[in-house]
Amino acid sequence: MNPTPLSSAPAIAFVGLGVMGEPMCRHLVQKSGLPVRAFDTQPEPLQRLAAQGVRACASLAAAVRGADTVWLSLPSGEVLHEVARASDGLLALAHAGQTVVDLGTSPVDLTRALAAQFAQRGAVFVDAPVARTRAAAEAGQLSVMVGAEPAVFERLLPLLGTFGSDVTRCGPVGCGQVVKILNNMVLFETVLALGEAKAIGERAGVDVALLFDTLAKGSADSFALRNHGMKAMLPGDFPERAFSVRYARKDLLHALRLAEQTGVDARGAHTVDGWLRAAIDAGLGDRYHPVISRLIAGTGHAHAPAGQSD
Repeated sequence: MNPTPLSSAPAIAFVGLGVMGEPMCRHLVQKSGLPVRAFDTQPEPLQRLAAQGVRACASLAAAVRGADTVWLSLPSGEVLHEVARASDGLLALAHAGQTVVDLGTSPVDLTRALAAQFAQRGAVFVDAPVARTRAAAEAGQLSVMVGAEPAVFERLLPLLGTFGSDVTRCGPVGCGQVVKILNNMVLFETVLALGEAKAIGERAGVDVALLFDTLAKGSADSFALRNHGMKAMLPGDFPERAFSVRYARKDLLHALRLAEQTGVDARGAHTVDGWLRAAIDAGLGDRYHPVISRLIAGTGHAHAPAGQSD
């Protein structure tokens, strides 16, 4: 049986209009040609999106009831758990044939458990966490890592492509989260290496701008170097409302949990966790996560032992 074409869907619902969710929702309404209803606890993004044709809803139920696809951009697995499993949450509102897509980074075991629960309601739960920066979200150039059956993936691909320039099916449900969590683990470990290189280079008398530029011409080149290193560490720009230390640690703890479950000694990730905990203890938890380079250089408010995670 062929899946129902998305063009016949009565509506799209979008829940969670934060730093990444708002631009993703905007791309969906601008490029899909489908009606979009949205819900968020903050009125400002709803007001901005209303000018783009998004219908603002006063409740979760008003947004998702009757929607063919429900898109979630939530801040954590804890929030996903509550939104899905509350007495008036997504599971209670789900109907047969509905597809719920989680665009956030969530625990793998929660993802697979929710998929089983939605299946009991005749609905489909898909993990499609996104990667890259806020600027990439604004440009519609995110990387999207999807856990879904092939037919479901193909049915969703036109909508995923409205905000993702690289959309990859990583396997069945949960596999998108595995790949995203490991993507972030590698990123955080690379940011730590850049912080160490910056501190060592400075103390050894090398200009850090020259150091990073030269690294970018060799085998140490990376996305982290060009973005987190050159655009944040060099100017010392670690704003709030970017991907913060607290959010980074949340994702890293997902990776450490996976490592424990699979029997892998992820001591590099444990070392990063030590620095993230130190940054939070130093009052830097809401700053852009490459701020750990300040602590590594000894210019922050604390020094971090390598340590193990909590």
